[in-house]
Amino acid sequence: MKPRVNIMWFRRDLRLTDNAALYYALKSNLPVLPVFIFDRIILDRLEDKNDKRVQFIHAALEEMQSELVKMNSSLHVLHATPIDAFKQLLSTYEIENVFTNHDYELYAIERDAAIAELLKQYEVKFHSFKDQVIFEKDEVLKDDGNPYTVFTPYSKKWKAALKPFHVKAYPIEKYGSNFFKQDEISLPLLQEIGFIKTGAIFPAKALNEAIISKYKEQRDYPAIKGTSQLSVHLRFGTVSIRELAKKALELNESFLNELIWRDFYQMIIFHFPYVQKNQSFKKEYDLIIWRNNEKEFQKWCEGNTGYPIVDAGMRELNATGFMHNRVRMIVASFLTKHLLIDWRWGEAYFAKKLLDFDFAANNGGWQWAAGSGCDAAPYFRVFNPTLQTEKFDKDLRYIKKWVPELNSFDYPVPIVKHEDARKRCLEVYAKALKRI
Repeated sequence: MKPRVNIMWFRRDLRLTDNAALYYALKSNLPVLPVFIFDRIILDRLEDKNDKRVQFIHAALEEMQSELVKMNSSLHVLHATPIDAFKQLLSTYEIENVFTNHDYELYAIERDAAIAELLKQYEVKFHSFKDQVIFEKDEVLKDDGNPYTVFTPYSKKWKAALKPFHVKAYPIEKYGSNFFKQDEISLPLLQEIGFIKTGAIFPAKALNEAIISKYKEQRDYPAIKGTSQLSVHLRFGTVSIRELAKKALELNESFLNELIWRDFYQMIIFHFPYVQKNQSFKKEYDLIIWRNNEKEFQKWCEGNTGYPIVDAGMRELNATGFMHNRVRMIVASFLTKHLLIDWRWGEAYFAKKLLDFDFAANNGGWQWAAGSGCDAAPYFRVFNPTLQTEKFDKDLRYIKKWVPELNSFDYPVPIVKHEDARKRCLEVYAKALKRI
């Protein structure tokens, strides 16, 4: 006889604490089988088999597994398409309910709809919960019922709507005995799913309160450890957004605002799904005639533009999978405005390289830099890399770390002159936008 279970399907919520869907699963009427699927549809698209993100996920699963084994349970990890994985689970277990947390990206929405339809055929119920954001979908709207497209009024409404229960942790620890009891099931090795250990060192997931207390003063300086370094943990849910928001309320409003930006961009992709189809949020910006010079794009990717702050950022990204947020804005502005290369090229490159890649934030950030997004920098704002360096890395500590050949004959001359590039950018943008 097949074991009767409910399933907790982990995706971007890789933790056994303060997890909405896991809480409701463990409070349900049957033992809970924890499941993770290495989704072949996603993994097969990844060209780089040294992908640090896959190793991060694998490490997070190993940590979860060690906790589950202590409770005489085990993760059931599959490497398959989601449909094939659930067909396999349905053949092995008698499943009554599947619990999971919302994901707002188009692929995830379509995937979940397909799984719910499959489960329906077997009379299995599919339950999904809010977990990766504080407010979602229609929870923070303008007074007229329309979604916000500007951050500041959204953030004010967000803060006004916040109640203590929004940041209260789900008390999962009470229900740990409700996991399905079974012998440990070995996790597939990275090599078995087609990937290689990268040797990457990931940031700690503990919040450094000393850093957060000085967040507003230090966050813009890339040579200083002035940011939380928790973006990858938020992306894959190894930490709880509620825990961080609660700490931010106690420690620093500037850090809280960064968490609100996450909610804002997730709300945007929900209400304006066309941005997930390679379209500009402000559709008139799709009329811009980009230069799209492939050789210049390659130099940007490699960090060989002759602009030290840009090159340092790109080299940091290529080496570590991380880039400081201030520098992300500088390199994105440089690509879209100095080189007049389509923001989608930069967005796609970041999607390949960023350890903390999250579609909503990445798309929002790139469209902000290009001027095409909601609440974006105006098109005539063109970051001057030299002035940005003087302001945020005046001693060149960050630059010299990543561009050691600075001031030598080995360092390239600037790919373009700032004033010439700025003039060209303004002309091209104005020409496109005046055609409306």
